[in-house]
Amino acid sequence: FCEAFWGHYRRTHEPHVAPELQVIDLCSLRDPMAMERANLLNMAKLSIKGLIESALSFGRTLDSDYPPLQQFFVVMEHCLKHGLRVKKSFLGFNKSLWGPLELVEKLCPEAAEISASVRDLPGLKTPLGRARAWLRLALMQKRLADYLRLLITRKDLLSDFYEHSALMLEEEGAVIVGLLVGLNVIDANLCVKGEDLDSQVGVIDFSMYLKNDIDDYRSEERNSQIASILDQKNYVEELNRQLNSTVHGLQGRVDSLEKSNSKLIEELAIAKNNIIKLQEENQQLRGENSLILLKTQQHLEVTQGDVSVERDTYKQSRQGLDEMYNEARRQLKEECQLRQDVENELVVQVSMKQEMELAMKLLEKDIHEKQDTLIGLRHQLDEVKAINVEMYQKMQSSDEEMKKKNDMITRLEEKTNQITATMKQLEQRLQEAEKHRTSAEEGTRRFKLDFANKADSLQRQIEQREKQLQQLETDLKIEREWRQTLQNDLGRERDAVAQLSTEALQINGLKKEFHRLQDENIQLKSICEDQEQALEELGSKLSESKMKIEDIKEANKALQGGQVWLKDKEATHCKLCEKEFSISRRKHHCRNCGEIFCNSCSDNELPLPVSPKPVRVCDTCHALLLQRCSSNPT
Repeated sequence: FCEAFWGHYRRTHEPHVAPELQVIDLCSLRDPMAMERANLLNMAKLSIKGLIESALSFGRTLDSDYPPLQQFFVVMEHCLKHGLRVKKSFLGFNKSLWGPLELVEKLCPEAAEISASVRDLPGLKTPLGRARAWLRLALMQKRLADYLRLLITRKDLLSDFYEHSALMLEEEGAVIVGLLVGLNVIDANLCVKGEDLDSQVGVIDFSMYLKNDIDDYRSEERNSQIASILDQKNYVEELNRQLNSTVHGLQGRVDSLEKSNSKLIEELAIAKNNIIKLQEENQQLRGENSLILLKTQQHLEVTQGDVSVERDTYKQSRQGLDEMYNEARRQLKEECQLRQDVENELVVQVSMKQEMELAMKLLEKDIHEKQDTLIGLRHQLDEVKAINVEMYQKMQSSDEEMKKKNDMITRLEEKTNQITATMKQLEQRLQEAEKHRTSAEEGTRRFKLDFANKADSLQRQIEQREKQLQQLETDLKIEREWRQTLQNDLGRERDAVAQLSTEALQINGLKKEFHRLQDENIQLKSICEDQEQALEELGSKLSESKMKIEDIKEANKALQGGQVWLKDKEATHCKLCEKEFSISRRKHHCRNCGEIFCNSCSDNELPLPVSPKPVRVCDTCHALLLQRCSSNPT
């Protein structure tokens, strides 16, 4: 339809066609999808340009019945539908724009409001109606170009909804998105709720885009007016953006100032409460001071009356009572001093009792730790004893093996002795056989010489003797072989005896090494015990020296004017954990060193020489005082 229209239009109205529609590439004529993209791009240019010009000449907010705006939405619908994949459903095939537009919500969180409002509209039933409502809301929000730009950058997501040659996946889509930026100058007020968007028919009205000479002249005037209006509107929008940024900055400063003001108000209220408490304590101390002054004045009056009475009596009996008065006065002073000494000793004993209790707790901890170490050493001694028992069992087994091997050696020696005895007997038999042979040879010679006639009988005897000789030779060979086998067995037994002797020497060496290791272990244990004793002595001496140094430091501080009491204004962070003080993290003075800490670093109480009652101290002073009490319990 589009191709037929453009062909007829070019033939009949060639000089009046807009310049956007006059250039069509030869490659696009070959590819129908490229031709469709070019046509849709030209239509989008015409519709956007016509909408901007008519809107600026119209001079007020556009509504839903404005024809150029309706044609713009129809053209955008055609552009978004180009190359859209057909999806199967239960009712048949469906081509929906709502699927790709719904992706904008995931890419830009600001579009979630539009998508939610589209889903909540009661009159929309089809996905196409939701897509049309989404386009209208995005135009009213002036973010249509931004949303579509984010959508075309994610071609991997769009490929699920569009064909490869679709307009949204090609360069024409980017061009259309760039053209949509000009629509930000338009103010539209569209009523989406009551409009029937599901059943609208999207048909492009081409008569709106046909031009003549009068329109060209008017369009030039409009273009000049539009340019000036656009410049003014851009300037106003830039000023609005700058003002918005300054407003946001000032709002952030106001919020921070309000937060700091609230914090200061809370701190001021806390400070006021502290001041009220301190005033009440001051009034209580003043009342106590006045009571003490009244008591002292009454006591002074009583004492003055007594003194006056004593003076009268002294005047009356000056001579007799002078010595008694001096003695009574001296006794009174002694009793007062004794009473003061007893009170001081009682205070010291109370503090010493508390220190003793702390020292007892520390000693119990040390005793438990030493018991744990003793248990570990006992386990080690048991392991060493088990190793010694294993070594002793191995030595016993090696001794038994040695005894067995010695028995084997004695048996082999007995066998060798028997073999030597049999060999000697065989040698004797051989010698006897040789003697018999020699005697037989001599007898044969004699028989040959003496008894020539008895040759047959002698020959028979000789044959018998030869048979005997053969038997003796065979016996001799057998005895020689037996002797050789016995010699080989004897050599093997000697090798075995040599191996056993070397093993016995190795076992003796292992025994010596085991005894040497036992001696070294005993020596090391004694050295370790001596070193532990020396370390304990050194630790006690070091603790005593540390205690003396701390006492000297405290005395020096007392002589120089007492401890330095740090002011609240000078401390902003805890001295131990270095955390900043705030409303929740309060400041606390250590009554020993005078520094300022937080509650977690000074949550300890101990009696001090200055005050017998338990007071707040920091963790370092607490550990130092406990160490002092444990090292010097007296």
